[in-house]
Order: sequence, then C-alpha cells, then structure tokens
Amino acid sequence: MSDAVVTSTADLLNVRQQVIDSADEQGRAFCHRLAAVTDDWLEALHRDAVAAHPGAPPCSLVAIGGYGRGELAPFSDLDVLLVHESDPGAVEEIAAAIWYPIWDAGISLGHAVRTLDDQLELAVEDLDTATSLLTARHLAGDVGLASRVAAAGEDNWRRHRDRWLDELRGRVRRRQSDAGDVAYILEPDVKDGHGGIRDAQSLWWASVAGLALHPDDSQVLNDCYDVLWGARVALHRATGRRGDVLRLEDQDATAARSGHDDADALMADIAAAARTVAWIADETWGRLGRRVTGRFAPIAPGVILVDGEIELDDDASPATDPRLVLRVAQAAARHEARIGRRCLDRLTDEMPDWPQRWPAGAVDDLVALLLEGHRAIGVLEALDQRGLLQRMLPEWAPVRSRPQRNAYHRFTVDRHLWEATANAADIADRVRRPDLLVLGALFHDIGKGYPGEHTEVGVELLRTSIGPRLGLSASDTEVVVTMIEHHLLLPDVAVRRDLSDPVTIAGVAEQVGDGVRLELLHALTEADSLATGPSAWGSWKAGLVRELAARVGHVLGGGDVDDVVWRLFPDADTLALMASGETAVRANDDVVTVVAADTPGMFARVAGALALHGLDVIGAQAHSDEPTAGMAMGASQFKVVVPRAGVEWGPVIADVERAVAGGLAITARLAERAHTYRRGRATQARPPGPPKVVFDDGASGDATVVEVHCTSKIGVLYRITSALAEVGLDIRHATVQTVGMSVVDTFYVRTRDGSRVTDAHHRGEIERAVLHAVA
Repeated sequence: MSDAVVTSTADLLNVRQQVIDSADEQGRAFCHRLAAVTDDWLEALHRDAVAAHPGAPPCSLVAIGGYGRGELAPFSDLDVLLVHESDPGAVEEIAAAIWYPIWDAGISLGHAVRTLDDQLELAVEDLDTATSLLTARHLAGDVGLASRVAAAGEDNWRRHRDRWLDELRGRVRRRQSDAGDVAYILEPDVKDGHGGIRDAQSLWWASVAGLALHPDDSQVLNDCYDVLWGARVALHRATGRRGDVLRLEDQDATAARSGHDDADALMADIAAAARTVAWIADETWGRLGRRVTGRFAPIAPGVILVDGEIELDDDASPATDPRLVLRVAQAAARHEARIGRRCLDRLTDEMPDWPQRWPAGAVDDLVALLLEGHRAIGVLEALDQRGLLQRMLPEWAPVRSRPQRNAYHRFTVDRHLWEATANAADIADRVRRPDLLVLGALFHDIGKGYPGEHTEVGVELLRTSIGPRLGLSASDTEVVVTMIEHHLLLPDVAVRRDLSDPVTIAGVAEQVGDGVRLELLHALTEADSLATGPSAWGSWKAGLVRELAARVGHVLGGGDVDDVVWRLFPDADTLALMASGETAVRANDDVVTVVAADTPGMFARVAGALALHGLDVIGAQAHSDEPTAGMAMGASQFKVVVPRAGVEWGPVIADVERAVAGGLAITARLAERAHTYRRGRATQARPPGPPKVVFDDGASGDATVVEVHCTSKIGVLYRITSALAEVGLDIRHATVQTVGMSVVDTFYVRTRDGSRVTDAHHRGEIERAVLHAVA
C-alpha cells in the first residue's frame, strides 16, 4: 500500500480526495499517484468484500484500460474487471460489495464480472475490449488469474494482428475526422482529436501488434503525451468535472492549474505537442501495408524515389549542398510522397544552419516548392518537425504553433501561412508574378509572432531581415512589403466603404501603386481569407473585392475614376421600384431588399425586424434618392445568415412591412428577446476592445462617414441606426461587417438639411448617442 498506516476504506477514500485536491503534482505524475492511492482503496474494498463472504470462490480484481496503465485524471472512469472461474452468484455478491461504495463516492465506474473464457471470447470480437486488456493489471485477489487475463489479452492481440491493425487504423481515422485537429481547433478535444491522447495510445497498441515506431519517435511521443495529459489533468481540476474538450472559457483557469503563464502559452504547448503526435501517427500508419521492394528511381540531383518515399542517394551530401533539402521537399510534394526517415535523419544531422544570406538559387527552390500548393503542406510539416525550417529561416520560430484563439481563425499562425500560400498557388495563374504571390502569402502574417502591431513588424522583418536573407532584389522586396502592409486593404475597403465614391477608388489606387501590386493583393486577399476560416470569405465579400479591384485597376491603367463609380446597389429593378414610389419587401436566398419612403429611422426599423427573427446581419447597404414629386424614396439591402433549418420568409416579410409602416414595437420586442435569449459562448479569447465611433471626412459629395466599432449582440444594428436617426442623420449608404464577436459598421450620413456633419457639438452628440446604444 502507498500509506501502510491507513487501512480503512473510508480513510483511503479520503486520501484519494486529498491527492485530487493537492497541487503538488501535475500531469502524468499526478495520474500515477492518483492511480496508486485508488489501488489501495480498491484493494481494501476487495479485502472487506471477500472477508464478508468467506465461502466465495477465488476471483481477481483487474484494472484495465486507462486505469490499467496507471493513468487517472481527477474525474476519469475506473475501468475494472472482476474475473473468476466458478460460481457467478457468489462472485456477484463480492462485486456488489465493491461496486456500491465506488458509486456512493460519485465516481464513474466501468465494470464487468466475467469468467476468463467469457472475457476472452468478447476480446476476440470487440476492439475496445481487446485494447483494454493490453494494459490489464492486477489489483487484488488471485494474482495468477490476473496474469492469465493479461497474457491471454496480449496473445489475442498478436494472433489477430492484421485484423486488429486494420480495424484500429479505421477507428483512428474516423475519430480524427469527427473530433478534428487538436493543434488547430479553437476548443480542442485533447483526448480524441487528431494528435490527441488516444492517437498516442493507438500507436502503442499497434506496436504490440508489430507496427513498430521509428526508434526516434518513442521518446518524442512520450514527451508529447505528457504535455497532453498535463492539460487534461489541469482541465479536470480547473472545472471540477470530467471532460476532454478544452473550451475557450476554461482555458485561462486550466493554464493557471497547469503552471503556464497564460492561456496562450498553454495552447501553444498543446498545439506543438499535438502536431507532433499527429505527424508521428500519420507517418506510422502510412507504413502499414507498404510494400518494400528496394526499387528506386532518380528524380532530382541527389534525390531518389524508393518504394514511394523520398531518399537521398549515397553520393548526396547535405553538408556541402545546402539546397538539397529544398530539392528533397520539391520532389516529395511533386510526387505526393513522404520524405523517408533515413533522409530526414541525414538532413537533420548533416545540414548546417544556413548563412545570413541564402545560397544562390535557393529562393527559386523555395518558390518551386510553394507553387506545389497543398501538396507542399505535409512536406513543410515534416521539415518543421525536424527543426529544418528554423535552421534555414530563423524568423519563422516565433510563429511556430502560435495559437490565434478565436473562431475567425481556424489555424495556428504558421499553419495559416502555409494554407494561405497553398491557396495562392492554386490561383497563381491570375498574376504576372506568381513567385512574389507565394512569398507574400508565406510572410503576410509573419509579424504575429513578435511584439507590436503585426503588419508593421512584418514590414520591418521583410525589409531588413527576410528579404536580404532570401536574396530578393530591392524592387521585389518592396513589392512583398506592399503585400504585407496592405494585405487587409482590399477586404476592409470593400466591406466598409462605398465603392461608388471616387474618393474611395482613388485612395486605394494611390496606396496600391500599380497593376502588378493590385493583382497580387487581390489574389492574396482571396488566399488569406480562405485560409482564415469559413466566415472570412463568401460570394458576397468576393464580389465586393472583385468589383473594388476592377475599379482600382481601371484607374491604375490610366482610366478616369469617374468612369467606374457606378453603384452596385441599388440595381435596375430596385431603382424602378424606387421610381414608382411603392413600398416593397423582397427576400431571395439570404438577401432581403426593402424599398419604402425614406422616413427617418427606416433603415433601423428594417434591421430591428430582422433581428426579431434571429437573422444575423453580416452585410447591409442603403441608398436614398433626392425627393421626387415631394417624396424621397429609400432602399436597403441586408445580407443575413440563414439558419441551418432554413427560414420561413412569410412571417419575416410581414414583420418588415409592419416595421416600415411603424406598426411594430421593435424596441420592446427586442428587449424581450434579449431577456429570454440564451447567451452565446465566447468565440475568441480576447473580446473586442471598447466601443468607439470614428468620423471620416474623406468621402466625396455631401456625406460624412461614421464608423462604429463594437461587440456583436442582439439588435445592435437597430440600436446604432436608431441612435443615428435620433440625432437627425439620414443614412445615404451603409455597410455592415460582423466578424466573430466584432462589429464594424460604416454609415455615409448627412444632416436633415442634406449637408455634411461638421459641427463639433453635433459630432459629440452623435458619438454619445451611439456609444450609449451599444453599451
């Protein structure tokens, strides 16, 4: 026993709770300690049960599964088996005497009472039973019987190795597909996700069946396993409940319990460990069933293809040919082959750190690799696992496995850069400089690994460090600098400004500079957005960016800005309705268009009616004409998120019509909805900053631009636009952008007399009204 002086089951249960409550041990050390004191408790329970039934036949209490490995998190199940060879009735009485105290203690129990033969018969048919016996461990009772259980379980696993390995690989793939990647998901499942605890355990089970781990992988896998278990234990302690999904709201507390400085540090460690586990798992399972013939084919200087893997020929020398690593990577991507482990070993051991300035031609090799697109990502991961990328490009180290911790970004910074580069390669035929496109994509967020504003830092890194290191010319360096500096320019302007305003088009043209840069920025916008996440790119945003790029391109090509300032909205049909003076509400897919008399607050009323039906507005435009025959007409168009279950447009249209006519108590109804609405969980680690109102006098004509930054909530667009109406503003044009929890709404407004907002007092009242509305 761990504590020989403690013998009663009640005292031993108290000891177990003291271990859980103690902060002395972390990770697997804690797991083993908890398993040890649990062993003592169960041994005492078994002792008392047997003593209470003196005529009972021999039996053995066996720990299996995670408990058999000696790995217990605070709220893990206790997986135990009571095995016997005789009278089941008598053994059931012993079992009940053991099980009920465990249940009474509120501990989840996975239990069974079986004969040895019954247990082995089940193990032959069931994967979970078969794997659980691989860690069978005697707790109490007949030692020989427990040993026979363990030996028979291992024999079953080895005798049916082919079937078990095939079934286990299928289980691994399904689990990974269902739970996603631990390294990249905002709220990872550290147990069942790709690269999680179960992946490591599956590899150890597979090794018992003969699928050997590479010698270098065993210790690395064990170290990563420690990190993941440390996170799981800290999660249980922080939340006071069982669970394997590290939810955003629990990450700070989990970081504190695991000894990390903050949640970013915790998630970075988890990401690094999980991606290594995932890589080892993919490498190992990829060898299952591989035929080894020894046949090879030369495919590049010093590089050969051997049985589907890339290797170095005997004469290749990484020590004297530093570009060899990039030729290997190109070959692997082009042939969709893994880099062989012997090849990786030689590159790791023999390649020197690259000099301050890359060897001549190396940047061309890098570009060729990047232009392989998504085929290059797995290759880059293999190089990164061995630290080869950082030895070539030290500036990469700070972004490695760096979490972004919001629902908008689905990848760590480094993986996001790879994905954006792969997307850029897919559309490289759209630009005149595909080499600069993929380099700009690779480095556009490189500054996120460093202190300071990431765009400014990235520009400085490219101009003073990375560009010279790669050997880029001064002119090419400045083009990539422009891509980094302005990688958000097109999407931000497209969704926040009026594209029919000549000032908008001329301003973008001035910042971009020339047609080559415009091509590159347009392609980078698409590649970056697609790599960011599903909410970052769609047909609506793509259309706005495409229109902006076309108009700016016309100006950069020597055309007159006045030639390209036609409106996207309203279209011809909407203009015809406006001219008729009729009220109309139309819904088409995810777009609602409203034409009505341009009365104060009309835009706000429509937005409020949509909010009442739970339709989140992600984009909106508004337009009003000069009065015709004494009445001005306005048109608004709202792009909404349609729920998965769809939307019944009839009631929505009816409420919008009532709202336009002033027949709907919008404020009261929204208050009721907000009161009963279940508050959504946070979708980013750091909430948006405090709300702010920004005035911009740069628009042409008689409009002032009012930009509102705030946190998304029910009816926020209605509140903002109602506040603008209250202080006497007419919305001439509006765009709405909602990204995760952040809202950036832009309104082109004028006063009731049709002029700009220039009075300082009026601006102060506008700001006061809007900030109150969004508070």
